[in-house]
Amino acid sequence: MNKCKLYVIIDSESSQTYSAVELAEMAVKGGADLIQLRAKKMKTDELLETAVKINEICQKEKVPFIVNDRTDIALLSHASGVHLGNEDLPILEARKILGKEKIIGGTANILEKAFELERQGADYIGFGHIFPTQSKIKNTPPVGIEKLKEVVKAVKIPVAAIGGIEESNLDQVLEAFPYAVAVIRAVCGSENPEKVARTLKAILTKNIIN
Repeated sequence: MNKCKLYVIIDSESSQTYSAVELAEMAVKGGADLIQLRAKKMKTDELLETAVKINEICQKEKVPFIVNDRTDIALLSHASGVHLGNEDLPILEARKILGKEKIIGGTANILEKAFELERQGADYIGFGHIFPTQSKIKNTPPVGIEKLKEVVKAVKIPVAAIGGIEESNLDQVLEAFPYAVAVIRAVCGSENPEKVARTLKAILTKNIIN
């Protein structure tokens, strides 16, 4: 029996107040169980420097740190792993670079893709977007709670729900019993990221996942 995990994706573009490093530090203090850095517009040297700093914060609190898209940055920053999108390095190739001990996640929005990621050796699946979201331009409609339930039941690896999740709809997401819920703007776009993270974590700790 495990409590649902709070997975905070750090996107500095979602905040006009805080840097990615500051956001990560506040999210960890607020109880985040996993941190992911997503900075698609950041130059490589700045991205590596940021990843190293966030990894140091996460290591102190024993919180896994994942780099979005960039297997090379994950390797050089000694991150816990990488999250790969559909246009990124294939999971099998990333595994050759990072080794068996690192975490590799993949993105899916349909059951067939979730099965494919599982076959390829992904450690977890980020499934969504569950609700409408402003964090990323989407060409497909939200998948909704029922599709999330279907995937959680069908695959053997952990599933993290993502997309438009916030305090107001968190209870709906938990009905699907995901391993984790991933949030971006709910934390990074708030005036007090640490407080919001702590609020979300409090809700999650009350819900036990089989």
